[in-house]
Amino acid sequence: MHLDAEAFEALVVDELDQLPDDMIDGLENVVFVVEDRPEDGSLDLLGLYDGTSLTERDRYGFGEMPDRIVLYREPLLAACDDEDELRDEVHITLVHEIAHFYGIDDDRLHELGWA
Repeated sequence: MHLDAEAFEALVVDELDQLPDDMIDGLENVVFVVEDRPEDGSLDLLGLYDGTSLTERDRYGFGEMPDRIVLYREPLLAACDDEDELRDEVHITLVHEIAHFYGIDDDRLHELGWA
């Protein structure tokens, strides 16, 4: 499947808008980023939470960099055959990475069916 960077980012924004308010409202000092691939160049990783989960920190100090939730465009496109499948995978990846922000680990995500 092929989708240029601009169209992919628009799809990600649309999927973010579809998430429940109670999931999004608690996100503080978090930015969403789209990158082509992970640093190692692989197609294995669809997304990444880069930060300290709420369960592991006290609070942000002045001037701290925001946490990042990264979606990798090329691996997501490679994993999907059509736009419907891509939307589903982007949705799942967003929920998965947001869950890490809230301190939900992969084991619990597996139990919930999100990993």
